Amino acid sequence: MSENKKVLHRATAVMAKGIVLSVDIASNIDAICAFRPDPSDLLIASYPKSGTSWMLEIVDLLLHNGDAKICRQAPLSMRVPFLEMSDRLGSQPGLDMLKEMDPPRIIKTHLPFQLIPSGFWENKCKTIYVTRNAKDTVVSFYQFQQMNLTSADPGSWEGYLQRFMHEGWLYGPWYDHVKGYWEERKKRNILYVFYEDMKENLCREVTRIMRYLDLSLSDDVINRIVDLTTFDNMKDNPMANYTFVPKEIFDTSIASYMRKGEVGDWKNHFTPQQSAEFDKVYETKMKEVNIPFRTEL
Repeated sequence: MSENKKVLHRATAVMAKGIVLSVDIASNIDAICAFRPDPSDLLIASYPKSGTSWMLEIVDLLLHNGDAKICRQAPLSMRVPFLEMSDRLGSQPGLDMLKEMDPPRIIKTHLPFQLIPSGFWENKCKTIYVTRNAKDTVVSFYQFQQMNLTSADPGSWEGYLQRFMHEGWLYGPWYDHVKGYWEERKKRNILYVFYEDMKENLCREVTRIMRYLDLSLSDDVINRIVDLTTFDNMKDNPMANYTFVPKEIFDTSIASYMRKGEVGDWKNHFTPQQSAEFDKVYETKMKEVNIPFRTEL
């Protein structure tokens, strides 16, 4: 019971290196930024709730030739170290996991570009950035923070939406996050992948990821990976859907970790007035870049 009381405590959000982070990550940010990856390590970066788990499962299957048995030997969170993760969720900290795993490793992060350990760029590690349109992202992140009882309290939907639009929330403003990786993608050889493109044609995007990883898999293997990573199959996969997390941490009576996986679900949550205000702020924040996001298919 004492263990549950420990993990049930909602984290506070604080400023660290100019970015809002949960206090447990902020307190360890110097060690996180000092991490030295192996040149063979693969970094998967994203703003939260942008299709991260989907991408991780695809990449793990690609690296194991589509062998589902190998990829289902352990939960995703044990196969892929979460770089900045502390032990707050009762799991092993990301830096500790990385010390125990031999390269090559798939490494997950939600850190903005400016906080990524410089060793990833110095060692020319391959990096995949997966992103999603802002409206669906804010809805999904809000739902996740409600059900994740260790996360900073998101408060009301209206208040959360206002913070997201104007100030940014955990991991900094969404606008800065997506622009940071976009602007560095060519210089750093970052593969920039859109959630909406994956929903539109998963086979095409899996093939694109395969080529970026310098792999050559048969069409049969690619088709198998596509089938294994459809939303319905991911949601039914206990090694990828986070149902292994205790209900004292993820309260699935509020929302499931994998909710709908749709493009355009924001329409069920935004009022017309909120949508109009969001569009106006978005246009101002993103006017200097032309990142081809789509809010519907």
